[in-house]
Amino acid sequence: MDIPSETGSNDPGPSPTGGPADNSSSAARSTLQPPSRYESQKRRDWNTFLQYLSNHKPPLTLARCSGALVIEFLKYLDQFGKTKVHVTDCPYFGQPNPPAPCVCQLRQAWGSLDALIGRLRAAYEENGGRPEANPFGARAVRMYLREVRESQAKARGIPYEKKRKRPGGGTSAAMKVSVAVDGGGGEDGGGGDAAAISSRSPATSTH
Repeated sequence: MDIPSETGSNDPGPSPTGGPADNSSSAARSTLQPPSRYESQKRRDWNTFLQYLSNHKPPLTLARCSGALVIEFLKYLDQFGKTKVHVTDCPYFGQPNPPAPCVCQLRQAWGSLDALIGRLRAAYEENGGRPEANPFGARAVRMYLREVRESQAKARGIPYEKKRKRPGGGTSAAMKVSVAVDGGGGEDGGGGDAAAISSRSPATSTH
């Protein structure tokens, strides 16, 4: 949350010599500001992934990380998901707001996974990884996320529509979700998926 700047007697005034005000105190305050919510979440996600690698059987190093391993990591995170995804045999398949509970499993919402991959992709390069070798940007990972998005859209009755380009505008096409995948509505309350990813330490891989 941004802290509003104070006004009044605390505002820096002109120096006694008539020159510009001393900004050393304000510069010191700026260096002590905590990291943003995005940066904090990115650090937690990165530490969670590194812990997953160390707990893997056999343990893996970052140099051996591939797109296939990233997909394995995303599937592992499903156990912490909060989004109900109905199977085809469920009577509520394709219904965004089922009238009653069902036994279908909880999964990570596509929106949470997509945001997670974005943060990990940035963290990989910030920690010395080469952009051309970034496993989080691998084609297999993009295809997996697309499959998750489409399957969850069908299972939960959530249409995805491409925002059409305005005739006089220069904005590029963007994805518009008519109903938020990981929003708090319906029976699943899936808004906490991303937070659950980092709040629990990963267990040993079953592979």
